[in-house]
Amino acid sequence: MSSDITYKIGSSGLAEDPFFHGQKASEKARREGLPRIFVSANSGARIGLAEEIKHLFKVAWNDPSDIEKVKASEGFKYLYLTPVDFKKVSAMNSVHAELIEDEGEPRYKIIDIIGREEGLGVENLRGSGMIAGESSIAYNEIVTINLVTCRAIGIGAYLVRLGQRTIQVENSHIILTGAGALNKVLGKEVYTSNNQLGGIQIMYTNGVTHDVTADDFDGVYKIIQWLSYMPKCKGSPLPILETGDPIDREVEFVPTKAPYDPRWMLNGRHNPDDKNCWQKGFFDHKSFHEILQPWAQTVVTGRARLGGIPVGVICVETRTVEMTIPADPANLDSETKVIQQAGQVWFPDSAYKTAQAIKDFNREELPLMIFANWRGFSGGMKDMHDQVLKFGSYIVDALTEYNQPIMIYIPPYAELRGGAWVVVDPTINLTHMEMYADELSRGGVLEPEGTVEIKFWRKDLEKTMQRLDKTCIQIVEKLTSPQLNPDEKAELQKRLAARQEKLLPMYHQVAIQFADLHDTPG
Repeated sequence: MSSDITYKIGSSGLAEDPFFHGQKASEKARREGLPRIFVSANSGARIGLAEEIKHLFKVAWNDPSDIEKVKASEGFKYLYLTPVDFKKVSAMNSVHAELIEDEGEPRYKIIDIIGREEGLGVENLRGSGMIAGESSIAYNEIVTINLVTCRAIGIGAYLVRLGQRTIQVENSHIILTGAGALNKVLGKEVYTSNNQLGGIQIMYTNGVTHDVTADDFDGVYKIIQWLSYMPKCKGSPLPILETGDPIDREVEFVPTKAPYDPRWMLNGRHNPDDKNCWQKGFFDHKSFHEILQPWAQTVVTGRARLGGIPVGVICVETRTVEMTIPADPANLDSETKVIQQAGQVWFPDSAYKTAQAIKDFNREELPLMIFANWRGFSGGMKDMHDQVLKFGSYIVDALTEYNQPIMIYIPPYAELRGGAWVVVDPTINLTHMEMYADELSRGGVLEPEGTVEIKFWRKDLEKTMQRLDKTCIQIVEKLTSPQLNPDEKAELQKRLAARQEKLLPMYHQVAIQFADLHDTPG
């Protein structure tokens, strides 16, 4: 279904809303389990005025002889119709008026304007509420995809958000209120265009828009591409394609301890030593298609194929990324901020992105692959204020609802620790979740350095030295001799302390290795 920008600028009224909702569109899609595609080029709820009253009403001025000198807000008393004009419109029931005597003549003081036409105001908002509710239900029951071309305003913006999966054409905008109307509210020319409020530089970076295209044709192509990963209707088999990638092939790209682009692991890459050679990734050749790319970049999400089978994919960015918060022209004190976000950490935005992707893939009936490589959640004061705890719990909520196979895989040199392990542990949904770990991966409550800090103290290190180091052993044996005088004992204790201080860095590394051996896949 689509809005038509050429008819009443694509606005939604009492005729369009039931059509969108009922027998012909969204309910039919839900009833038959079909994907629902919405092409949005609209201007929100329809605004109307009673044209039959517009050219008849008169004004009762406070001072008819000098209306220019009076404040605009105090210049008139009421609007009214003459008896002759009221008689013209009374049969239409388009106005409620009270008969009064003023300035020596009878007048019909206007109380309510109903309008001859149906759907001039709040009725359209009720219709908008109806289709908003329908879109929310549809997202939970079937696949919903939106293409925003030209614009989506007001209820149109809510519909594409409620449908979740949104593709936005580059020169379009998704807004609640136009720039001109906002400038009126602010009392000055702050915003210069609607794109400034809801263009792709805003909506693609905040996660409302999943992908962008250059034009309408590319947008339709993207919809078809997305649908190729999803069942043709609810409950149908997954569309398995012949990709030419055998299922028993080697995954040639191997992650490193150093930060790397996780897309190489998913899609493969050109061999850095031989540009003509392709290192194959985890999924079928170039089948991984990313969504929500510029939003919450410490997590990578998308769809791919494995042996021709479509799957949802969630992976972890290992590199440090930058998040830009734009300055608001309406606030003269605001300025653009660039915030660094470390890789392998869940922040509020990336935790929400993870939960959102899981919800989308579940409704697409896709198996889910999660490449787990999180050291934990960022728990600083700002992150706690920005609700990292809430969004982290959303991940658990989404996994408990999942009805397809979920495979948690800890790749080579990856680590899964603390709260990050908790929110993807298979006990969350034992019916559908399994976990696998590479031999080179690690998992535990804390990283080894943190474990040593609270579980292998200085006194434990000293005991280990006295048990293993020959020099320390000899000094300790001499200290137990009953023939020692106080000076000799003090000297031996001094030598022991010096030896332990010298060995401390090495034995600290030994302790870290000891703690690390608790975190191996074995």
